[in-house]
Amino acid sequence: MMKELLMGNEAVALGALAAGVQVVCGYPGTPSTEALETVAKRNPGGVYVEWSVNEKAAAEVAAGASCSGARSMVTMKQMGLNVAADPVMCVNYLGVRGGMVIYVADDPGPISSQTEQDTRSFGRFAHIPVLDCNSPEQAFRLTQDAFVLSEEKGCPVILRSTTRVCHSCAVIDVPEIHAPGGASGFEKDPRWVIFPRLSYENKKKLIAREKLLEEEFSGYRENRISGSGPIGIACGGISCAYVRDAIAEIEGYEEKFTLLEIASPYPFPRKLAEKFLNATEQTIVFEELDPYIEDALTELCGSGQRTGKVLGKRTGSVPVAGELSALKIQQCLEKNFGIRGTLKPGEFPDAPEMPVRPPVLCAGCPHRGAFYAVKRATAGRKSVYCGDIGCYTLGNAAPLDMVDTCLCMGAGITMAQGIRHVDPDTLCFAFVGDSTFFASGITGVVNAVYNQADMILAVLDNSTTAMTGHQPHPGIGLTMMGTRSRPVDIEQVLRGVGVTSVRTVDPLNLKASEEAVRAASEEEGVRAIIFRSPCIAVTKPKGCMEVREKDCIGCRTCIDEIGCPAVLMKNGTAFIDGSLCTGCGLCAQLCPADCITMEVSKS
Repeated sequence: MMKELLMGNEAVALGALAAGVQVVCGYPGTPSTEALETVAKRNPGGVYVEWSVNEKAAAEVAAGASCSGARSMVTMKQMGLNVAADPVMCVNYLGVRGGMVIYVADDPGPISSQTEQDTRSFGRFAHIPVLDCNSPEQAFRLTQDAFVLSEEKGCPVILRSTTRVCHSCAVIDVPEIHAPGGASGFEKDPRWVIFPRLSYENKKKLIAREKLLEEEFSGYRENRISGSGPIGIACGGISCAYVRDAIAEIEGYEEKFTLLEIASPYPFPRKLAEKFLNATEQTIVFEELDPYIEDALTELCGSGQRTGKVLGKRTGSVPVAGELSALKIQQCLEKNFGIRGTLKPGEFPDAPEMPVRPPVLCAGCPHRGAFYAVKRATAGRKSVYCGDIGCYTLGNAAPLDMVDTCLCMGAGITMAQGIRHVDPDTLCFAFVGDSTFFASGITGVVNAVYNQADMILAVLDNSTTAMTGHQPHPGIGLTMMGTRSRPVDIEQVLRGVGVTSVRTVDPLNLKASEEAVRAASEEEGVRAIIFRSPCIAVTKPKGCMEVREKDCIGCRTCIDEIGCPAVLMKNGTAFIDGSLCTGCGLCAQLCPADCITMEVSKS
């Protein structure tokens, strides 16, 4: 046993390794990414790890491993669960042999997502048991419990976390990790072929299992009641930590409050909750995202004809969106019960005002060149620029203003088709990153070719999955097992599905890029431009640009046109910050005074 300082995601990974996991698959997405990466780094041998092409593929690989008797885990953020929903729903009806854990990281806020969806609600909808982590320490324990539960009940188990649990740290006692034992392999059985009649029979088993788990979870060690006060506080996930911090600042809190902490929200531990309600006069619920526990307690009050009131999001007693905090919880307790705590907002009267720092593309980012080339080449034409999720979403910001839509991964390709069908006079562009192209873009391209759409696909190929931490993808040919595979060529894929016009250019060459866009704009049907240049965050800078001050006319073209954070104004002339500049040369290509050149040397 060794003490280690671990993030929540690392705790999940080591919990899985301690449980003997053999196959781990996933798709990168903040805040879940480090879980799979940690399994790969700490692999004791005998554990297969892969970044799959998307979450659906990952869930299916994990399901296949489970059916073969191996313990498997699939990792994703909450948006990825939407992509994986088809196999996740079906594998619950199919059943498992080896324990199968579905690790999903929700994102209250949201901080890096499009939605504030709650995986606890998905678990209830899919009839899949859910365990909910409130700390890295608990995440380590629940991960191991999830594998045991999965095998005991013959079903997948969702392990749910949230951003602050994923990225907070704690000291955890970690046992020595050994290579997992071998699985027995796939055994042919009619149960693995899901037909409607079998689904009907298995649905009845799901409901029976739900009733059984309601009973068992009421005695689960991670669900607990503490305190003896008349005011009940119910919570789950990271809100448990916030509640403990908040009430610890209130004098005599143990006599004021009774605390219910829920670590297994589905199936809901009814008997434990009934005991809690019977011991309190009124209850307030603190939880992030959906009013899941609140609804469950309200239902119990109604079915048991209890008079105590349940306060929460639905009653306007707790914020309905965003993250909670210890301070917010104290404010809610004061507002609803008149109980004051000692926590106060941080006050720094002498601190300077923080400057506004909007998210921008990095200095030297090749996407900036691609966006600007399209912008210049289509100037004066009625155009719509559809994007999706990735670094290139930042093309929406001024001065580029080159992303008009952002729905979900790969949606730019298909939304462009819908816009063009309604408005045939519009020139429609769809921007997609290389990793997103493989994850969810190819089907949209096939749809465009099949249905004879008229659009231009702009693939922003920077040879990495940049936004989530530079993970490999099929176009690179490097796997998480450290092996090399044959890279999947984007141009060959496009031509293979019927895109006849495909051009590849360097987006840092503005002249060539503009010419490619103009040529594609004059064609019809589905045509593609691959803007290929490596992400500046993983390549060595070419050098640094410098401005000849005596020749600079102070026109601000280099600043106002492309918005590079390395280019500033100083004493009426342009100035390039050498600590940021990577020598991409876009500013030099724009300068009407031709006064920007590459520095002779740069240490």
